[in-house]
Amino acid sequence: MITVSTLTYYPIKACRGFDVPASNVQRMGLEHDRRMMVVTPDGEFLTQREYPRLALVTPTLKNEAVTLSAPNFESIQFTVQSSGTPSPVNIWSSSGVDAIDQGDEAAIWFSDWLDTSVRLVHMADGFKRKLNPSYAINADDHTGFADGYPILIISEESLQDLNSRLDSTLPMNRFRPNLVVKGCEPFAEDTWKRIRIGDVEMALVKPCPRCVVTTIDKETLAKSKEPLKTLSGYRNHELGAIFGMNTIPLNEGKIETGMTVEILE
Repeated sequence: MITVSTLTYYPIKACRGFDVPASNVQRMGLEHDRRMMVVTPDGEFLTQREYPRLALVTPTLKNEAVTLSAPNFESIQFTVQSSGTPSPVNIWSSSGVDAIDQGDEAAIWFSDWLDTSVRLVHMADGFKRKLNPSYAINADDHTGFADGYPILIISEESLQDLNSRLDSTLPMNRFRPNLVVKGCEPFAEDTWKRIRIGDVEMALVKPCPRCVVTTIDKETLAKSKEPLKTLSGYRNHELGAIFGMNTIPLNEGKIETGMTVEILE
């Protein structure tokens, strides 16, 4: 039986995530996931590619308040603002995305941590960042500040298979999935087209090509050639070295760890 083993929120793109026992799945993805993002003063998105130190930032959520913490750094708390006068930001090929600035305190905190001038923004209420139409199921499919799709699914067995080929095993956080499942063959998720968890149906639409972010140790920030070197050897695809499946929720509802994953197609 295939079940959900882990659900993870990444409230701020490129920062740490935290596991939750249950989540409300929205068309945009898991509730709270990648709704915020660090940007340059001109509105260009930033990730661990440019600033690996983002991996050490831990955002926590309680009601509508966010606490930001980092090693040996004073924490701050602020109230999330998702409405008001939007500012345009750019992420990958999506330009002019409506975002709400989270204020000077959050901007100063991140600027001090990264030692460069940045702002923190939240996706504006009601804005829909549309998906690549080549992979979208419905015309209004959309996501937040994820790279391209609302949800990333990986099985525990796929990671075990990869780790069996590495000199040093890697934790799942190298790949930053929202939804981890177990009870299937390695890379079985590659073959699924539609699944149901509880009342929520999802379409698995595109393998996830991996980038250099996976080569950064999320605790030490040390970089290596793995896992891309090994993935490129046996998981090579026209899109690149693939690991995990990009997924689109087809409706909304609640899912919990331990729930059965039903393969519809």
